[in-house]
Amino acid sequence: MIVTNDRRLRLGEALKASVVGLVRAWRWAWGAMAVCALVWAVRPFMVGVLGWVWAAAALVAGLILIGALARTAISDDRNDARRLGLGATGLQLGLPELRLLGAALLCAVFMAMILSVVALVLLAVFGMAELNAEAIRLRDWAEVGPIWKLVLLAVVTLLAFYGVLVMVVRLSLFVPATLGRGHMVSLNSMGIAQGRFRPLLGGLIVVGQPKVALLVLTGGGLLSGPIGWIVWAVVLSAVEAPLTVAFLGAAYRRLEYWTPQGATHD
Repeated sequence: MIVTNDRRLRLGEALKASVVGLVRAWRWAWGAMAVCALVWAVRPFMVGVLGWVWAAAALVAGLILIGALARTAISDDRNDARRLGLGATGLQLGLPELRLLGAALLCAVFMAMILSVVALVLLAVFGMAELNAEAIRLRDWAEVGPIWKLVLLAVVTLLAFYGVLVMVVRLSLFVPATLGRGHMVSLNSMGIAQGRFRPLLGGLIVVGQPKVALLVLTGGGLLSGPIGWIVWAVVLSAVEAPLTVAFLGAAYRRLEYWTPQGATHD
C-alpha cells in the first residue's frame, strides 16, 4: 500500500478514487456483496428463534463485506489486496475481521459516552432556562419563554450536535486504518482525520446519496414491505457500502502519516 506524505485531502480527487474503488470492489468482492445482500434480504422471513440465527449471520456477513471492501479500498492492486487477506470474490473471515469488530465496539462505546454527556448537559441547560412546561405541552410556543432564551437554547443545541458530528466524522477512518495498520485502530483514527473535517464530511454526504434516495423512495411509499426491504439490502450491500468504504479508503491513503515497518496482516 502506498501512503502519501503531504497529508492533503482534495475532495474531488478522493471522490474520483471512490468511483474507481466502487468498480474494483464489484470486480474483486462481488461474492461478499452477494452474500451480505442475500442474508439481509431474507430478514422479513425470519421469525421466532430464526431471528437470532439471522442476527448472527448478518453480523458475520457484514464483517466479511466490510473487511473485503476495506482491503480493496486501501490496496494498489489485487495482489496487494490478497496480501492483506482478501479471499476469492471477497469471501474471507479471520483476525482482521475480529479487529474491525473490536474497533467498532470501542468507537460505539466512546460515542455512547459522548452522547450521554451531551444529553446531560442539554438537560441541565434546558432546566436552568426555566421554560414554561405547560406551554410546551400545549404547543403554545408564544408562551414558552422569552425569545432570547429560545434562540440561545437553539444555538447551544446546534453546537452540541455539531460537536457530536465532528467526533463521528473524525472516527470514520477506523475501518481502513485497522486494515492498513494491521492492528485494531479505534480512537487513534481521530488523529489521522485531524484538520480534515470539512472534506471528509463533504465526501460522506456525496457518497451517502444512494441511501438518501432510498429514504426518499421509502418515505414516498414506493419502497415498502418485503420488496422494499430487499431493495434496501441490495443497494446498501452493492452500492452504498462499497462506495462509502472506497471514499474512506481513498481519504485514509492520503491522510495516513505512519505505516508500521514490516507489519504483518493476518
